[in-house]
Amino acid sequence: MRQPRSMWSLETFGRVRLSKHFYMRDFLMSEISAFHAVPNIPDKPDLAIENGRELCRNLLDPLEETFGRVAIRSGYRSDALNAYGNENKLNCARSDNPIECHIWDRAGGEAAIAGTSLVIPWFAEQYAQGRDWRDLAWWVHDHLPYSEMWFFPKLAAFNLVWRPVPLRTISSYIAPRGLLLRAGDLPPEVPPLRQARYRDFPAFRGIVYP
Repeated sequence: MRQPRSMWSLETFGRVRLSKHFYMRDFLMSEISAFHAVPNIPDKPDLAIENGRELCRNLLDPLEETFGRVAIRSGYRSDALNAYGNENKLNCARSDNPIECHIWDRAGGEAAIAGTSLVIPWFAEQYAQGRDWRDLAWWVHDHLPYSEMWFFPKLAAFNLVWRPVPLRTISSYIAPRGLLLRAGDLPPEVPPLRQARYRDFPAFRGIVYP
């Protein structure tokens, strides 16, 4: 697919189905793009689609089929849009930062990456009542082939990242803040303790769809 150069070609790009539950358009909305009039147009749409499919099929579809609706907060960002956000201090990491997960078409091979910020409404309600964010973090760790997670205080939103060779790290801006799990390390809680945290969670991929 060529780089979209018109509203119609961008609309066609948005119609691409990435997985059972997600389309490319689900990830194109950007408040930075809308407010500052910076188009969110990929340089390499085929690569964005390829990496986005891995994110959706491996990580987001299982979440949707376990907890119900997954709310996407910030998905794909073009290199140009991300650079604008970084230069204007709009909570975007530098585009060449290896942990910047929103630029899905930056590179291929093992350097490939695709990530999104999301909220799970089912868990957000419990978090608002005082539930520990680590209950969800350990559930994801034990069920999904994620690469990185970062948790945020509002709504227990978190960045969820796919890489072909996952790092398996967990960080948080919620207390206890910092790095919960470093790449290559074993979790600080043994499996029975982790599993006890999420014993009341819905069955993995237990939602039946027609």
